[in-house]
Formats: sequence, structure tokens, C-alpha cells
Amino acid sequence: MNEKTFYVYLLASKSRRLYVGVTNNLERRLFEHKSKLVDGFTKQYNIDRLVYFEQTTDVLSAITREKQIKGWNRSKKICLVEISNPTWEDLSAEWYKEHLE
Repeated sequence: MNEKTFYVYLLASKSRRLYVGVTNNLERRLFEHKSKLVDGFTKQYNIDRLVYFEQTTDVLSAITREKQIKGWNRSKKICLVEISNPTWEDLSAEWYKEHLE
């Protein structure tokens, strides 16, 4: 059986404006955000730095988790990021270096 992987992720702008999303292909989705290929909130506010993600093989769990995090207040989202990424480093920075330079 071929298990798919689903990702819940948080992006941030340089000023730390946050976006929560879910996808089945994190690398593709991040490329779309970084390349500004999709109009919307992340493009408008230049939100393209991956600061947190988690993965699961259960799509319903991923969607439920995304909704849960979206419902949190800002300080709780910040705590989630800072537990595993206290410097707010872009976890995807090296993935696209050659494509985006």
C-alpha cells in the first residue's frame, strides 16, 4: 500500500506575520509560495519562510490539525514555532536556492 504524507505548516514573513496551511507536497507548495505563483494572503504580505511543519499519513488528521492551529491565538502559534525553531530560521531556505536566485 502506498501511503501519502500530508503536512501542516506555518510560514512567516520577515516581520513574523503568520500563515497556516496544509498540503500533500511540501516542497512544491513552498516553491509556489516563494515564487509568488498564487495570489492571496501569502503573496500580498510576502509570507514565504517555512518556520514550522509536522507530517502525518492521515489526511483528516492533517486537516483537523490545521484548523486547530488556525484557531489558536497568535501567542500560542509563536510558542509552537519557537519550541522547535527558536531563531525563526527558514527551514526551506536551501531547497530552492538555485531556482530563486
